Amino acid sequence: MPSLLSVSDLWKAYPTQNGAIPVLRGASLDVQPGEMVAIVGASGVGKSTLLHVLGGLDRAERGRVSIGAVEVTALGDADLVAFRNRAVGFVFQFHHLLPEFTALENVGMPLRIARRPAAEVLARADRLLRRVGLTERLTHRPGMLSGGEQQRVAVARALAMAPAVLLADEPTGNLDEHTAESLHELLRAMHREEGLTSVIATHNPRLAALCDRALRLEDGALHPA
Repeated sequence: MPSLLSVSDLWKAYPTQNGAIPVLRGASLDVQPGEMVAIVGASGVGKSTLLHVLGGLDRAERGRVSIGAVEVTALGDADLVAFRNRAVGFVFQFHHLLPEFTALENVGMPLRIARRPAAEVLARADRLLRRVGLTERLTHRPGMLSGGEQQRVAVARALAMAPAVLLADEPTGNLDEHTAESLHELLRAMHREEGLTSVIATHNPRLAALCDRALRLEDGALHPA
């Protein structure tokens, strides 16, 4: 079966006053459709950078990323933005919800930006929020929600456009142990139900254990964990 996410020989460095600091040095990865892969490694090794490059939020100096038949690294800026918004869902450690909007409005925002009909926006946002356990919080703004509830809204928002790939960067890193465990189970369940292909960067061994396999990012390259 061909890979849904194919990554080959990624190189990325960040300039400093004392010269460039290499972060990715030939990182390669193939993820099959429906697979859930954990990326583990010490803080600062480049897990976030890797996910940003995979999802088109950042560009590598060298290498190739393909999602399905689309070579992401070959897209121009405008096409990259359009593809990313359509095909990739992101969950970050900090939820980045818009504070002035309700949970429904936050989840529906990607659909509104894509100019989907209002009825479709509302129906999709409502269904996802109910599925993540927030039936009683649909009209609450982020400031009225707990940290775990805010992250559940962020998961629902990431899935609003029915993306082919979900990228999650330390999605439970800012939560207490009990809340994190609940979100781990939710991520695994949503991965199956939505037919996702997921790559999750995490320090949490329990979340990594729920994935189909784990890879360690070390010295800029990926190795079996």
